[in-house]
Amino acid sequence: MRIRPLLAAIPLLLLTACGSNTVAGVAVNSNPTGAVYGPPTPAATTVGSAVPADLMPEATGAFAEKPTVTFPVGGPPPKLQRETLIEGAGAEVQSGDFLVANYLGVVWGSTTPFDNSYDRGKPSVFQIGVGKVVSGWDVALVGLKIGSRVLLTLSPSDGYGASGNASAGISGTDTLVFVVDVVDALGKDRLGQADAEVQPAPTNAPLVTGAPGTIPTLTIPTGLAEPTATSVTILAKGTGAAVVEGAVYVQYAAYDWTGTSQGATWGDSGPQEITLSATDLPQLAGLVGVPVGSRVLLQIAADATSGSPATAVVMDVLYQ
Repeated sequence: MRIRPLLAAIPLLLLTACGSNTVAGVAVNSNPTGAVYGPPTPAATTVGSAVPADLMPEATGAFAEKPTVTFPVGGPPPKLQRETLIEGAGAEVQSGDFLVANYLGVVWGSTTPFDNSYDRGKPSVFQIGVGKVVSGWDVALVGLKIGSRVLLTLSPSDGYGASGNASAGISGTDTLVFVVDVVDALGKDRLGQADAEVQPAPTNAPLVTGAPGTIPTLTIPTGLAEPTATSVTILAKGTGAAVVEGAVYVQYAAYDWTGTSQGATWGDSGPQEITLSATDLPQLAGLVGVPVGSRVLLQIAADATSGSPATAVVMDVLYQ
């Protein structure tokens, strides 16, 4: 059994949860009168022709601070709008990245947000540009620079469509307003911490070469005995917080004891989301306590029940 299914991404249901469907493929750059609104598809780093500023909501507050949203007199714009409140200086968000963001969402004209990450005390992570969130986010958040704060207005067709989202108090005719802080983006080329502290190499173990912050190589030495139990060894110690049970984002390469590749994310699919649980994924329970930013070696014993071979995995722990 290849290890990739074990580490397969578990989609975060942000904005598509609660029984609502993502609205895909919506045209957002024109209206029946011919006036141009909002960013083109795919989203550019600057907004094209937009509605007058006095017809847009206002959002106050600094980056990473919970914003306050106030509304103008009159109704909302008919199509997706994006206003850059703070332009970041980081890399651009690419389609398929795992976007790390704080956000606040409110129905047009309401004084009470239906959701926000600021009160939870940590950003949310979701894959962007691939239909995992509402289409207005997929269009408007791709192409932004890390460190940006944007104000979005989503017509019903850019959000939850005619069905709305009853559990969030959103009807099928509501325009949604979001303030989004782009904290980070985990792209295909994301690696572990380049200045992670290299640890002594384990003996009688697979050989991993390559400095932290580069793509590693793993070799199974000839005659090396297969592991009889699962183990986790820190090869380079990051400086992030200790991993706890729950979602964590990694890059990895896996090999069976013949040296045959069992799957890799570097240069392929990019970072993967895995959910650590002693019950559901006991093979990975040893990652709990490892500092984020670390590079680790996992040795996983063969499993006669499932037919999985003994496996060695080199993994960069990117984010939690």
